[in-house]
Parts: sequence; structure tokens; C-alpha cells
Amino acid sequence: LKMLSLRVPTPTSFDFRRYQAGDLERRWRLSRDSFLSFSPKFEENRGFRFGVKSSKSDVSFTAAEEEETLPEELHAELMPKHVAIIMDGNGRWAKNRGLQPWDGHRAGVEALKEIVELCGKWGIQVLTVFAFSTDNWIRPRIEIDFLFSLFERSLKTEFQNLAKNNVRISIIGDSSKLPKSLLRVINEVEEVTKNNTRLQLIVAVGYSGKYDVLQACRGIARRVKDGEIEVEEIDERLIEEELETNCTEFPYPDLLIRTSGELRVSNFLLWQLAYTELFFAQELWPDFGRSGFIEALMSFQQRQRRFGGRKS
Repeated sequence: LKMLSLRVPTPTSFDFRRYQAGDLERRWRLSRDSFLSFSPKFEENRGFRFGVKSSKSDVSFTAAEEEETLPEELHAELMPKHVAIIMDGNGRWAKNRGLQPWDGHRAGVEALKEIVELCGKWGIQVLTVFAFSTDNWIRPRIEIDFLFSLFERSLKTEFQNLAKNNVRISIIGDSSKLPKSLLRVINEVEEVTKNNTRLQLIVAVGYSGKYDVLQACRGIARRVKDGEIEVEEIDERLIEEELETNCTEFPYPDLLIRTSGELRVSNFLLWQLAYTELFFAQELWPDFGRSGFIEALMSFQQRQRRFGGRKS
């Protein structure tokens, strides 16, 4: 049985200006149209902003940061190699503050910026984040358009800085419904960063665990049909080779973090989470920062992982 961890929220330092005029739909459309009409050029040296203005320092792994020791609560030899995060609660975070949904998504990207920075500094080798589920296609089209535009702009403005900092970016999920402009950016980002080794950031877009297993089965079925393998040769190893997490050396998360107080995995990495330790935080994703990440890692380091065996 997995150990579940819960904790209470901590105060947030975010302070976004309220929007006063008009109703929600009109303001959302106006903001969306304004955002979509803005197509910035690639900016190589702006730091890690993901398209969001921030008072926080930009991510740049300087020599001093590289030498920074872990927080005293953590032990280097017990750090997970692969952390996965379900970044839940952006919409509720915005609603609780009288803001609009897009403000929550922008704040969520800001929270991701901090976690990526910490992973790079603390020796975590893979970070997988659930950005857009196949189940999210039922959301309003206007919100979907905004999310993909935010994602595309973020990749454009940040990938060269991430490449400079030795971060590899991989995108997994069903790309058949993604905008063509976003697909072009994804292809370029993956190509430019493919040889980087410090941290691999895997972003799941149009992804679900069921989809992943299904596409793996279809891939294996094609190989059987083409005479490459026999049915009797199908085993766990073969399935794992066909899963989309075959893009990383460490396909199985050691630790899964979910924010917002929800106690479920929501169709994320269903095969890969077989022996993953689970941590559920009460904070909404934009409020989850350094202290929350430290507590999740501390909880992980206090557990005994037996993988079905028994400690002697």
C-alpha cells in the first residue's frame, strides 16, 4: 500500500491585480484575443519567464547555484531520480482571488518555473508535469486556445535559455489535435535540446495513461502484423519500450506529487506509477513552491521502498 501525505496550505506571496470591468466571458474573450494577436520574436536572454512577468529571479544555473548544497532537511543520496507532478488548482486559485482563469494558468507557469529551477539545482534528473490531459478537451474552446497559445509562447521565449542551462525538453501525448504552429515549435525545441543532460523536463500535453497504454498496444500489434515479433514474445519489457516515456532513461517516477487536495492520479502515467510513492498537497498549484517541494521530498526520503519484497 502506498503512503499518502497531506498537509495544510501555506500563505501565498502572489498578488495579481483584479480586473474590474465587464463580465467573465467578455473579459476572457478580450484577453484571449489580445494575447493571440501578440507574437513575440524569439528572445534568447530574457531568463526563465514562460511568458509571465515576475519579481522572482530568472532561472540561470550559475556556478554559485551549481555549488549550492541541498537544504539541510534533505539527503543527496536519497533524492528521487524522477519526480512527476499533477499541477492541479490553477482555476480555483484564480477564482478564490476574484481573478480570471488565465491568471491562474499564468501563475501556474510561474510555479513551474520555480520547481524546474530547484530540480536542476538539487540533482533531480527527470521532472514530468501533467500540462493538458486528453480529458481536458471538454473544457471551453476559448480556454483551450489560451492554454496552447501560452504553451507555444513559453517554448519560444524559453527554450534557448533552457538549452544553455543543459535542460532537455521532451513533449509526450497525442499530438494529432495540437495546433500546427505549436507542433513546429515542439519539434524545434526537442531537436535543439535533445543532447542536454542536466535535467530532462517532460511535458505531458494531450496525454493520459490510458492513451499511452493504448498506443503502445497498437504499436506492438503492428509489429506482430508485420512479422517483426511473435505474440509469445510480448512481455512487460516490450510494452515499456512502446510507452511514450521511452524518451527517458528513468521512465518510472520515484515520487508523484499532486496539489489541490485531490486524492487521485487522474489518468496520469498509469503503467509507470506502479511503485511510485504518492504525495498529496493541500495547496493549489500556484501556491506550491520551495517549502512544499521540500516537504514532499522529505516525506519521500522517510519511506521504505520494498517493490513487493520484505525488508529483512
